[in-house]
Amino acid sequence: MAYDSENASSICMEGGKQLEGTVRIQGSKNAALPVLAASILIPDTCILKNVPCITDIGCMENLLESTGAVLEKREEAHTLRINAVNIKEYRLPAKYVSAMRSSVVLMGALLGRIGEVLVDYPGGCVIGKRPIDLHLYGLEKLGAQIFTDKNRIHAYADELKGAQISFPFPSVGATQNTILAAVTAYGTTVIKNAAREPEITALCDFLNKAGANIEIGHDFIETGKIVIHGVEISRLHGVTYEIIPDRIVAGTYLFAALAAGGRVALENAPATQLRSVCDLIERMGGRIDSDKENEKNRLLVCVDEPVNIRNVGFVETDVYPAFPTDLQSPLLACACVSKGELVIRERIFSSRFRIVEELVRMGADIEILDEERVRVRGVEQLAGRTVIARELRGGASLVIAGLAASGITTVKDICYIKRGYQDIVGDLKGLGARIEYVYS
Repeated sequence: MAYDSENASSICMEGGKQLEGTVRIQGSKNAALPVLAASILIPDTCILKNVPCITDIGCMENLLESTGAVLEKREEAHTLRINAVNIKEYRLPAKYVSAMRSSVVLMGALLGRIGEVLVDYPGGCVIGKRPIDLHLYGLEKLGAQIFTDKNRIHAYADELKGAQISFPFPSVGATQNTILAAVTAYGTTVIKNAAREPEITALCDFLNKAGANIEIGHDFIETGKIVIHGVEISRLHGVTYEIIPDRIVAGTYLFAALAAGGRVALENAPATQLRSVCDLIERMGGRIDSDKENEKNRLLVCVDEPVNIRNVGFVETDVYPAFPTDLQSPLLACACVSKGELVIRERIFSSRFRIVEELVRMGADIEILDEERVRVRGVEQLAGRTVIARELRGGASLVIAGLAASGITTVKDICYIKRGYQDIVGDLKGLGARIEYVYS
């Protein structure tokens, strides 16, 4: 059963109840957004399945329509039909660009399709410095001329040409933007030190199915090398493609089970993408079972006695396949009610400890050591409070904290949570949580 979250402003829950049951993992936000952007490269109709119904996707749909694409949605099947035959507009509306950082990947797509783009600097969650200099570097290497004026970026290219591009840091967004621009560039592009995230390989898979010529070797995780042989736009054709499951949503529910206790089965779970997460959960005292042969790709987490869950001393985030930055906040919430001490080092984004103030109000023992590190000392139990979601993953993590707390917790400003979680209340309610949306 789906729950109407569209007009909800808060989430209210009573903690202290273990989770039990099965939840199906939604399509990936971070995979769907660049695939949607890639669709405007293709002068044909694409059908995307398993597209999550979240506000970031709605924002990207509005951006695609602003370029001339025609969209048709079937909500019940999470299917989106995109006709990109008539892409003409290169100016992207500021109100949508400023709402979502992922809008920046439309730069590469529009340069590849019509050779020009005018866009404001992108928005999204406030989680520290998130410059786009590597995006611009990749596009300039391909021959784009880029001009900036205050908050606006104007890029154009009479002809994009293949290039050798080596990133000093494996940025996901910069890798995606460069791939999108290189697909129709003249000649061959070699990207070195590309981001290795599953969302990158999913984007390449979609484009190859649509007629692109992208090579990713079996040693991609070690080398980060992508080779793109440019093709003419006329070679690209429509395709039906299913969005991969969301590993961050799956990881969020794994940590929810670890904090609240119980037995939770995840269906449509990308088990191989969650190895670092599952390894950590087992080190903390949870039990993980996966059955990759099962047609539902089930992942099971069992926590019989939450009081026996222990912190492991030290964890740091890093690029894939290491522990993901997007699950740092869920881990932090879980660590608050685990025995012992944990130091978390955040290596990807600065200022990603905005959740700390809210957790401390619930009774957590957390000390911010410096811009990169926090120390958590587990307490016996958190106390329910009214708290505020200040960004996407932090908001979901406050829900995790509420499930483990005594009494009532209300999480306000859930517009951030709805950017990435299709129905967090419906999913957790299906697992037995006492949780509801609040409307105002």
